[in-house]
Amino acid sequence: MVINIEAKLAELGLTLPNPSTPGGSYVSVNVRGNIAYVAIQFPILNEQFLYLGKLGDEVTTEQGYEAMQLCALNVLSQINAKVGFDKIEGLNHIDAYFQPGIDWDDSPLVVNGASELFVKVLDEAGKHSRAIFGVEKLPKNFSVGLTATFTLINGADDR
Repeated sequence: MVINIEAKLAELGLTLPNPSTPGGSYVSVNVRGNIAYVAIQFPILNEQFLYLGKLGDEVTTEQGYEAMQLCALNVLSQINAKVGFDKIEGLNHIDAYFQPGIDWDDSPLVVNGASELFVKVLDEAGKHSRAIFGVEKLPKNFSVGLTATFTLINGADDR
């Protein structure tokens, strides 16, 4: 069953941000065989850095959920720009990174922002495994970051 991802996003009232440019010497999406690896995406909305600080301190759990949703939208934006939605077989795995305050411990709730968005947009193809990592510091003081891997139909080539 082919999913019209653009239609699903519109139905959910969501729009994809413009794909951000890598901040270093790497590519946003690397395709090897039929696997696409999406480099870490941060809560950036069309070049504007959002949700800066530590979760539980400057950023609430609810805001962290929104930040992870934005990271997931950026993952989808990258995969669409570099590979194309028509080449996606499914989402395999996500790695979620977050900056916690000293006493904050609600990371699964925050990462659900990404997980739930992927399932809403991609249906069955959005089911995935995940790992969650608390880190001392993320670049530019982002509260969260997200990487993802997708299986592609017939080893789709990079655009």
